[in-house]
Amino acid sequence: MLLRTAAVLQGHVGGVLPAAGDSTPSISVDELDLNFEMSYSVSPLGRICLCVVHEGTVQDHAFRGVQDAFGPGDAVLFAPPDEPYSGRICGARYNITMIDPGLLDQVAATERGPLREPVRLTGHRPVTQAAADRLKSTIFYLRDHVLAAPDAEAHPLIVSAGSQLLAASVLAAFPNTARTDPTAQDRTDAHSATLRRAVAYIDDHADQPLTVAGIADAVHVTVRTLQYAFRRHLDTTPLAYLRRARLAHAHRDLLAANPRDGATVADIAARWGFAHPGRFAGLYRAAYGTSPATTLRD
Repeated sequence: MLLRTAAVLQGHVGGVLPAAGDSTPSISVDELDLNFEMSYSVSPLGRICLCVVHEGTVQDHAFRGVQDAFGPGDAVLFAPPDEPYSGRICGARYNITMIDPGLLDQVAATERGPLREPVRLTGHRPVTQAAADRLKSTIFYLRDHVLAAPDAEAHPLIVSAGSQLLAASVLAAFPNTARTDPTAQDRTDAHSATLRRAVAYIDDHADQPLTVAGIADAVHVTVRTLQYAFRRHLDTTPLAYLRRARLAHAHRDLLAANPRDGATVADIAARWGFAHPGRFAGLYRAAYGTSPATTLRD
C-alpha cells in the first residue's frame, strides 16, 4: 500500500486537526493509493468515515441494510459511526476523511436544552451532486490549505473554524436528523435583544474557539433560535458574523503592527483563524478596499 499524505503533523501520517484543547483528533484527512485488490472488514469506529474516490472502484461495500459500489468522483459515507462495514478496494486511489460525530452537534441540534439528541446522518449518499461537489471542495481545501500547514494545530481558531466548516458541509451534503426550521418558540425568542447578546458575546470572545452551539448556550437560546435571529435581523449566519468580527480584529492588528519588527500578514491572519492567505486577502479587500499587505506596510 502506498500512502500519499495530505500533510504530516507531529508524526501523524496524513492531515490531522485535533479538537481545540484536546489531544484527540477531531478530523483526519488521508490520501491512499492501492494498485491491487484488497478486502476490508471494519469494526465500528465511533467516527464518521467519508470516502472520496479519485480513481478505481470500491466494490461490494456493505453495512446494515446497505450494499453499494463507488467509482471516480463519488463522495460517500462509509457507515454510521456505530456500524461495522466491509467491502473491496479494487485498484483505487481515494481520500478518507474521519470526523468526530460530536462536531455535527456544534453547528446544529435536534432538540432544545442540554439533553438534545445527537445529530445523526441518515443516508450514505449526498442529497444532490452539487452538495457532493461542495463537500469535496471543503475536504480538499482542508487538506491543501489547513492541514498542510505544519503549525496549524498551534492556532486554535484555525482548528475550530476548519472543524465547523467541514461539519456544516457534511450536514449540507447528507440527509440527517438536524432540525433547522425554527419552531414557534424559536421565532418568539429570536428578538433583537437575543441578537444583541449574541453579537456582544462573539465580539468579546472572538479570540477564542467558538462554536454555534457554544454561542447559543451562552445566550440561553437554541441553535435554531440563534441562527434565525441572525438571519432575521442581519441576513447572515452566526459563523459568518464571527468571521467578520475576526476580520475586524485582524484589521486592527495590521494597523498596529510594524513590519520592521517581523510582523507578517500570514501570522496575523492565522492568529485570527484565517488559514489561507489568498482567501484572507480577498475577504480583507472586500471589507476594507485595500490589501492586508498594504495596510501593514502603510
